[in-house]
Amino acid sequence: MDAYIYLSATPEALIASMLSPEEFGAYLSMGTKKRNRGQAIFFEVDPQQISGLIDGDYIRKRCTAKPDGRPKSSVYLSVYRVLEAIPVSALRSLYLTTDNGYTLELRQAPYGADREQKERLHLYQELLPVTPLVASGLGPPAFLKKLTDGSIPIVLPKLFFVDLKMGELAANPLRGSAEHLPYSNIGHLRDCLEILKTEDQKQMKTVRRYFSGSLLYRTIGLGFFVGSGDNLVFYPYPNMKELESIHYDFFRSI
Repeated sequence: MDAYIYLSATPEALIASMLSPEEFGAYLSMGTKKRNRGQAIFFEVDPQQISGLIDGDYIRKRCTAKPDGRPKSSVYLSVYRVLEAIPVSALRSLYLTTDNGYTLELRQAPYGADREQKERLHLYQELLPVTPLVASGLGPPAFLKKLTDGSIPIVLPKLFFVDLKMGELAANPLRGSAEHLPYSNIGHLRDCLEILKTEDQKQMKTVRRYFSGSLLYRTIGLGFFVGSGDNLVFYPYPNMKELESIHYDFFRSI
C-alpha cells in the first residue's frame, strides 16, 4: 500500500495520503492554495496493524497521483470513533503543525516516575474523544487510568490529552504568580485548583467544557499522552530552549 495512514485529532478522522508527514501537516494547516490557516495535530499510523480496519483495495484505487503528477493529498476513511478503533501499538510519531505550515515530530519515550512532582497540581487539555480542560491532582498515568478503567461512572475507551504549564499555580493556586500564563479567566482557574487542594476526595475539576480547536504550543508542559488503563504512550515535548536551537522554524511560528 503506497500511502501513509494518519489519525487526525483536529478534527478526528482516519485519512490515507500520498504526502509525507511534513507535507501532510502543511496541507492540513494551509490547504493546497495556502488560503486556509489552522493548526493540525495528527499521528502516523502503522497500516499493517490496522489492515483489518481499512479497505486496502479502496485506498489503492483512490490514493493515486493526479493526471498532472501531483500526489493525492487525502482520502478520508473514517470520521467517527476513530481513536477508539485504533490499537495504541499502531500509533507511530505524533506531529504538531503551526497555522503557517511548520511541523514538529514528537517521538514516543518512556514515562518514568522521576517526571512526577509530588504535591503539585496539573492542567490537562483532553483532545480525543472528548475535549474539556481539566485540572487534577493526579499525575498523567493515574489520570488516564481513572478515566478509562471503568472505576468511575464516566468511562472512556481511550484518551488523548496534553499536559499544560501551570507555573507557580501548580503548588500555590491562590498566591502563585500567573504572570506568564496566557489562559483566559485565571481567577476561575485558581478557584478550580484551590478546590482540589482543599477537598480531599476531589481529584478532578473541569475548568472549561470544550476545546476551542487551537492549542497554544508555548503552554505545553510535559507533553502528550494517549492510551487506556495501564497502557500509556508518552510523547515528550521539547522545552523552549530545545525548540529554539533544534526546531527554529517551528519555534519562531509559535
